[in-house]
Amino acid sequence: MLTDIAIGFFGVVTLVSASIVTFSPRILYSAFALLFTFFGVAALYVLLSADFLAATQVLVYVGGILILIIFGVLLTARITNLEIIEQTHQRYVALIPVLALGLGLILLLLSTVWPDRPLALEPTTAKIGKSLIFEYVIAFEASSILLVAALIGAVRLGRERNDEDAE
Repeated sequence: MLTDIAIGFFGVVTLVSASIVTFSPRILYSAFALLFTFFGVAALYVLLSADFLAATQVLVYVGGILILIIFGVLLTARITNLEIIEQTHQRYVALIPVLALGLGLILLLLSTVWPDRPLALEPTTAKIGKSLIFEYVIAFEASSILLVAALIGAVRLGRERNDEDAE
């Protein structure tokens, strides 16, 4: 019962803060609302016994990406008070795929056979770690090579931009 209340609370926090991210005209408010969205999702992962995903959510998205976004916004002059101009001309056309996706998700939710009793909640980090080392080592190494290639590409793109600015 307490877990259901907590899941509902963090679900509402996540949805409200995600709405602020989407509809706020101030980019700084959106960035800080994104912080609450990421923490809400991490709390939902914890409550659903997905501890590895929760830790990854906090470390990668909150600790890395969101801090980078907030520093980028704060260090960029004249962007903290920037009003985002909404020039959406295809708003009603976009409603068609959104409604189709929402209807599909509702049908999937209603057609799913949910377990009668709660599943056993146990930590998953050790199992995922062993799987990455023993079962999925090729995919793990391939993704690391891809990330290194993306990092090298980002450095290369950054250097070209600095050279152009110097001229």
